[in-house]
Amino acid sequence: MTQYAPLQNDTFLRACMRQATPYTPLWLMRQAGRYLPEYCATRARAGSFMGLATNTDYATEVTLQPLERYPLDAAILFSDILTVPDAMGLGLSFAQGEGPRFATAVRDEAAVDKLEVPDMEKLRYVFDAVTSIRKALNGRVPLIGFSGSPWTLACYMVEGKGSDDYRLVKSMLYSRPDLMHRILAINADAVATYLNAQIDAGAQAVMIFDSWGGVLADGAFQDFSLEYTRRVLAQLKRTGVDGQIVPRLVFTKGGGLWLKEMAPLDCEVLGLDWTVNLGNARALVGGSENGPGKALQGNIDPNVLFAPPAQIAKEVGRVLDSFGAPYQGSGTGPTHIFNLGHGISQYTPPENVAALVEAVHSHSKAQRA
Repeated sequence: MTQYAPLQNDTFLRACMRQATPYTPLWLMRQAGRYLPEYCATRARAGSFMGLATNTDYATEVTLQPLERYPLDAAILFSDILTVPDAMGLGLSFAQGEGPRFATAVRDEAAVDKLEVPDMEKLRYVFDAVTSIRKALNGRVPLIGFSGSPWTLACYMVEGKGSDDYRLVKSMLYSRPDLMHRILAINADAVATYLNAQIDAGAQAVMIFDSWGGVLADGAFQDFSLEYTRRVLAQLKRTGVDGQIVPRLVFTKGGGLWLKEMAPLDCEVLGLDWTVNLGNARALVGGSENGPGKALQGNIDPNVLFAPPAQIAKEVGRVLDSFGAPYQGSGTGPTHIFNLGHGISQYTPPENVAALVEAVHSHSKAQRA
């Protein structure tokens, strides 16, 4: 068993478990990314996005870059949500300035028949990166592992790339639901195996990104996204290599409509995009003192980061105040993890992120005073 340094800042993990914290912890989706000049320099050395993601040293370096700049409360593994279908043999590539694309799309019965849970050795580079990052963090903050949700992976697998209208994947969903269910079942089991391997490699929390759940119709969301997220969660390990509980986070972009139906999910944290009022979400799923409930994560609009620092601070205050006074007892109660409502834009000025982090920490301490 790998021995890791004791954790110096467990604020994020405590908030995940709905325990009181001295301030509202924060981290940012895509915090290691193109808005940082040092990231762009490392990516140039790596030669490509996958060159970066598949090299343990580079992946470790870029994961730690935002923590060198900002006092964030968690690190998130530098990787991509599409590593799993890539390991299924679909041939992932990233062209500069374009999104991801697959050499082989899954659009008919023959292609679905070939799918299976991939050999995790093909993803060894991810697990090596997790262990390397955990060691390099040296207990500074916890490390979050992640995967795309079964539905979100299916969107890319059927479309072959990102999509504006999801025409191909939804055509299959409505005309051949049997095929879609087969893809989703394999994806769910692959995602669970993948996240468990990240936990074994040292991840201290794991997050499922259901980035495209919100494009589904009511009814279809429950059957084709939520059901398979549930299937993943049912298979996840509950404790990590150090014997500590590994919180599970689920983020569905556009999922605010279905919060009540997500409340019974077997996870600790629900992530919210910027369309949801945190106070309303807290009333619906946050739970009460010493009872069951979900910690909430989010949910400022990433475009707030293009405003001047004074406006950023004002919007931060609005988000924190909308959640309301966080739980401060000795048991469990409603808690909040500050984050963006989606990933940070590559055009974000780095100094504005500093203003955001400072505002979150100072305003949330004042809330508890």
